Formats: sequence, structure tokens, C-alpha cells
Amino acid sequence: MKRVYIETYGCQMNVADTELMLGVLGRAGYERSQSPDDVDVMLVNTCAVRDNAEQRVIGRMGELQRFKRPGTVLGVVGCMAQRLGPALLERAPKVDLVVGPDAYRTLPELIRHAQAGGRISDTEFRSWEHYEDVPPVRMAGPTQFVTVQRGCDYRCTFCIVPTTRGPERSRKLDEVVREARELAEAGTTEITLLGQTVNSYHDGTFDFADLLRAVGQVDGIRRVRFTSPYPTDFTDRVIEAMATTDAVCEHVHLPVQSGSNPVLRRMLRRYTREVYLDVMARLRAAVPGITFSTDIIVGFPGETESQFEETVSLVRAAEFDDAYTFRYSVRDGTPAVKLPDHLPEDVAAERLGRLIDVVRGQARARNATRVGTAHEVLVERPARRGGMMLGRTRTNHLVLLDLPVDAIGQYHQVRLTGTTGSTFTGVMVAPQLAVL
Repeated sequence: MKRVYIETYGCQMNVADTELMLGVLGRAGYERSQSPDDVDVMLVNTCAVRDNAEQRVIGRMGELQRFKRPGTVLGVVGCMAQRLGPALLERAPKVDLVVGPDAYRTLPELIRHAQAGGRISDTEFRSWEHYEDVPPVRMAGPTQFVTVQRGCDYRCTFCIVPTTRGPERSRKLDEVVREARELAEAGTTEITLLGQTVNSYHDGTFDFADLLRAVGQVDGIRRVRFTSPYPTDFTDRVIEAMATTDAVCEHVHLPVQSGSNPVLRRMLRRYTREVYLDVMARLRAAVPGITFSTDIIVGFPGETESQFEETVSLVRAAEFDDAYTFRYSVRDGTPAVKLPDHLPEDVAAERLGRLIDVVRGQARARNATRVGTAHEVLVERPARRGGMMLGRTRTNHLVLLDLPVDAIGQYHQVRLTGTTGSTFTGVMVAPQLAVL
């Protein structure tokens, strides 16, 4: 067997794409290696959302060069590869391949070309490509990602995704259900549906509400999650499907980006602060106990102190359980580059620090009120330290449990006994729950 090593950076979509690449290469006689030592191919699956992610990859490529030997192929794949294209071959002379997300099917052929001494880039968009005939090679586990949509049509001024992922297109509902059924037969009980604006899913006949219901009815699938939705794509149909489909978990990651209407307009987000909060209110009314996390950008061009304070006030009003906060990162090729009044980095950094303090303090206070409550927990994996196992509630809270490794995949009724502010400790209050 030939051996391939893949490092993955960025979002869940990239994790799913790595599984696809392993499927493509597996059919060509490759097996996965967990180390770059003595492999035939090294690939780095990249993110282009922020500049620091790209700089990390450039640095990592330099480190991986030392593992090259005659015939070894070093490639950059994914969003950064799509964004930079052939120019990346010039910037990184030791790189042999540059391959975008729609060209993974061509990897075996491109690798053969590189092994023959060539250097090549394939970043062509293929609007038809969903890799339906390629079974992903997944790490075994009770929870898996299923890509249901590729690309994005929402041209937010700060975002590079439409450039790196192409236009939005959705898989056929029947194909998604088939994949969910196969995963359930292999032991998966929780599925996360992936898309850039996942709740805008439409395959020409069925919408996201239909998809939630269909996947939620697959025998063996006990939990359904999805990410990342767009606020104004929560139609009444989608909210009703969430409320009436038992498998759909009570958590939504709902990117807001800013709490200031003028900033949202400059971002070309398709909602106001008021509309966003109304979406949250509708979801809370329909799905009791639902929790929310979000994405927020600070220091966007032209953001004033008062506009930043509007974001802080929205965080308090929305009562998020978690937030992923970022300083605005200039992305060549996005409209925001041309906006006036880019903020000094120290101003953006200071605002980010203040926002993080608010987010953490709010999450800590909300989590403290949950200590003593009982929840269904799915045991996912070993914790990074302490010999404990890590589980997750339906509301997306992480819980440390004193269980053996063979508890992975089990469901337990757990009482939360303490919190560090973000993660809980818990004890079982009932025998293992049967997997239905």
C-alpha cells in the first residue's frame, strides 16, 4: 500500500473534505498514515478565512519539507490552495501540488504527475461536484459530519468563502438520507449536517425542513445537529421541523458577526440587530431549553467605539452560551479590503479583550445555574488529560465523566456537579441509556 499523510486546518467542512480525500485516495491504493515519516504523499488541507491561518500553513510547509525524499509529493489542498492557485507554487518552491475543494477527484492523477517531476495546480470550480460516489474514510466514532451543501451565494464583504468554495449547491435529499442510513448501520448515532449557510439548503424539491425531518427519522440516528445556519433562513417551516423532530438537538450556532446595524450593513449581512434577536426569540419559543453560540468580528473597518458597545450589549441581550470572537482579518479578494477607516490593530485587540471578558463572564454565570441539573450525555472521546472521558449534552455542553474508554458511544443520564466556566463535571444518575 502507498501511504498518505494529511493535516487538516480550519472548519468542520475541511474535516469532512479530508475524509473525502482519503476515500478518493483509498480507491487508488493509498492508506492513511498518522505521521509524515516515510510516506509517499503529504497533504495540508487549509483554511483561508483569516490571514494567520494561512501564515501557519506556510510555516508548516517549511517544516514538512524535511520529510521529503525522492518521489515524495508535498501538496496544499483546500481553501488556501483555491485562493492562491498557481501563485502558491511560486511562494513555496518545495510544494508539488495545489488543489482546490472541487478537484479532489483528480488527486491520484495529479500525484502521478508530481511523482514524474511535474508541479501542477487544479483550482477549477465544478458546480456539479458532490462526490456522491466516493465513500469517505472516517475515523470510527459515534458522531460524524455529513456535508449537505457546498459553496455560498451570500457575498458578505469580509468573507473569502464564495471565492474559495464557489457558488452554493445542495446535495439531493435522498443521497443525504442514504449516507445517514449507512452511518447508522455502522454504529453512528449522532450526525452533524454541514453547509456554509446550511439552513438555506434546497435540492430543487426539498428544503432544509424536509431534510431535518428525513434525517431525524433514520433508524439508529438519535441526534441531529447542523452548522452553520444563516439567521434569516430560519423560516417557519424550519423552526417547526426543529421543534417537532425529536432527534434535532436543542442547540444552534448562529453567527451574528456584529450587534451594530451600520456595521452589519457594511458587512452586507442580510439582517438587522432587531431581526437577529427576533429569530432567537422565535427559536426559544418553539424549542424549550435551546442554547446558542455565535461568531463575532470586532474591529471591522469603520467600527466606532459606540458601535462596538452595541455588539457588547447584543451579547448581553442574546445570552449566548458561547461565542467565537475574532479580530477582523484583511482578506485580499474580499470587498471589505476597499472599505475606508481600517482600525489600528491595537484598537481592535483591546476591543477583542473586552468582548472576551464579557462572553466568558456571561457563560460562567449561566453555567453555574446548570450545576445540579440532569442531562442526557453522549460519551464522545477521552479528555486530553486527567484520564476522564468527554461527553456532550443535547444542548452542546461538554461534560467530564469518570468512565472507561469503552464507554465511547454510550448515552448516560448525568447530573452536572461542577463547572470550570466552560466545561462541566458530572456523575451518572441512571444506568446506561439504551441506543434506540
